[in-house]
Amino acid sequence: QSFKLLGFLDVKTVPCARESVLYGSLGSLVVGLGHFLATSRVRRSCDFAVGGFICTMLGYWFYCRYNLAQHRIRQRMLKEGMRNKILFEGSALDPERKQTGNERSDS
Repeated sequence: QSFKLLGFLDVKTVPCARESVLYGSLGSLVVGLGHFLATSRVRRSCDFAVGGFICTMLGYWFYCRYNLAQHRIRQRMLKEGMRNKILFEGSALDPERKQTGNERSDS
């Protein structure tokens, strides 16, 4: 069973959505409670809590998605490197193969 936030964000399947909502709720609690303890104004503290939720959730969302994109790029490069190693292993194009004097003069 899936949980959809605002009717369109499927928290269970979308990467980084669950963590963003959890960190957003924690940020909301910290900001709202901190503002309430500082000013004792309930309505304004609730406004700050909603703002803290939005800012924390979006901040962590972008941070997590950036790290996920970087991870996927590194994974793609590693996969391509492994495929090239298997493809070129033992051939003249193998970068790890030691070239002798005869092979250098041929090319």
